Amino acid sequence: MVTTEAHAPGGTTFIQRWLARLAFAAIAAALLVPPLAAGVTLSLALLVVAVAGLIVTSAAVWWALTYRGLVRWLAVVLAVAVPLGLLALFMSYGLVQYVALQFGLLALAVVAGRAALRREAIPERLREHPAPPPRRPFLIMNPRSGGGKVVRFGLKEKAEARGATVVVLEGPGPVDVAALAGQAVAEGADLLGVAGGDGTQALVAGIAAEHDVPLLVISAGTRNHFALDLGLDREDPASCLDALVDGVELHVDLGFIGERPFVNNASFGAYAMVVQSPAYRDDKAGTILDLLPGLLVGHRGPQLVARAGKVSVVGPQAVLVSNNVYGMGDLAGLGRRARLDRARLGLFAVTVASVVQAVGLLAGTRLRGLIRLVGPEVVIDADAAQIPVGVDGEALMLDTPVRCIIRPAALRVRVPSDRPGVPDPKPVMDWRRLGQIALSVPLSPHGRYHPGSRLIRRL
Repeated sequence: MVTTEAHAPGGTTFIQRWLARLAFAAIAAALLVPPLAAGVTLSLALLVVAVAGLIVTSAAVWWALTYRGLVRWLAVVLAVAVPLGLLALFMSYGLVQYVALQFGLLALAVVAGRAALRREAIPERLREHPAPPPRRPFLIMNPRSGGGKVVRFGLKEKAEARGATVVVLEGPGPVDVAALAGQAVAEGADLLGVAGGDGTQALVAGIAAEHDVPLLVISAGTRNHFALDLGLDREDPASCLDALVDGVELHVDLGFIGERPFVNNASFGAYAMVVQSPAYRDDKAGTILDLLPGLLVGHRGPQLVARAGKVSVVGPQAVLVSNNVYGMGDLAGLGRRARLDRARLGLFAVTVASVVQAVGLLAGTRLRGLIRLVGPEVVIDADAAQIPVGVDGEALMLDTPVRCIIRPAALRVRVPSDRPGVPDPKPVMDWRRLGQIALSVPLSPHGRYHPGSRLIRRL
């Protein structure tokens, strides 16, 4: 079964309703500022100029993303110069303070709106299970991961002081970490741990799930997305080792793309092609900027078809399949996963057809051009025998069709009892939902929900 991400039934509070109403009142006040400050005729003229400036700036941003060389640099100059020119124009009419007031009112609307929506964004937390300390923990550490965090934080010595056997991947050449972890379990290891990137953690997680032994995640990678969503401390990877003496277990789902496990996501299309670039690891930002023109303007690479249940998405530019569902507060950064035990794959399929859609998606303010589904299985097909895939940031070439599934509660993760935890997700500015809250009424004495109650639509 596939569902679109929507709203669960629930009532609204007094504070929620008035915060939503404050948001709309602030927007109305912001719209009244120009005519009151400059008069109707002048304010309309300035509004036309401001809208034109916004269009030109948006176009310049798009050109900067989709062209290289001189055109890109001219577009960057234009994207900076137009807003500065608008500011100078408003200053010449003595309206800067009113523009600042208008932006302040719009900021108030956003703050009040997010506060009203925040209650509905707070999820339940992962259940913790008591667990005795391991007797024979076995840890694998990559000294090159995260810019050398293993050595910088003295992770090997600190782990051995807590009774762990540690193998450091010093080379030469690549090491089959899955085979290394499997051999350790065969020799009696009752916990597997890994200090490395998410791709390495996923391979060891697959072995831990297969043999039903707990996994210890040490946040020694560059981004540590999995550690972040487990509530671990990314700034101090040594604190993760406290789980060896005082820890609890979290039972989380594990994604699989074919037979390969993934803890975060598998990406196809635009992002997967970026990951394939040899320069990606050394200069991620530069590689993305260099490849974006070919990915956003005209088609480059195989034509994709993503299928989840009975829903098919034909020709998306980028597809991301995640182990549980990402939040929408920061699409460009993929947001956060508040839960890792919902037994659902998340699917983002992006088709950017205009400047407005591209900028809106990157800013997280507009969702047009984005299809978001959830389900237990996703199949990615293409008009090619093989396609590039990024699996937890690792570049692969896989035969089509590619099948992704999720195995519920397949992985036992051991984490410290004392850890930062997962912060509440930032709500998306859903103005339609905000309007429902503003117009809603309290729960009736019979427990019926207001007309704006959130619904889950099943496809």
